[in-house]
Amino acid sequence: MTVVCDVFKSTKHADMYLYVRQEDGLSRVPEELIDQFGSTEMALSFELRLDRKLARVDAGKVLANLEEHGYHLQMPPPKYGPGLQPPAL
Repeated sequence: MTVVCDVFKSTKHADMYLYVRQEDGLSRVPEELIDQFGSTEMALSFELRLDRKLARVDAGKVLANLEEHGYHLQMPPPKYGPGLQPPAL
């Protein structure tokens, strides 16, 4: 399965991205999410396949979300967590 995917970045939240099918655009994204996401800025377009390696998310998960919900929201990476330490004060 191959899907031509558009990726938009949020102007409100650093490192937050919204993946959509190019043919659908933002039409299947809930208005509430668009409001929270802020203005959309096109980041890139590409062919998404199951075997494609993505930087911070599994391609299968993106494809499943596009099929089920019509979009995939990639949240910013956690600032702190296992193996990550807050800055020293």
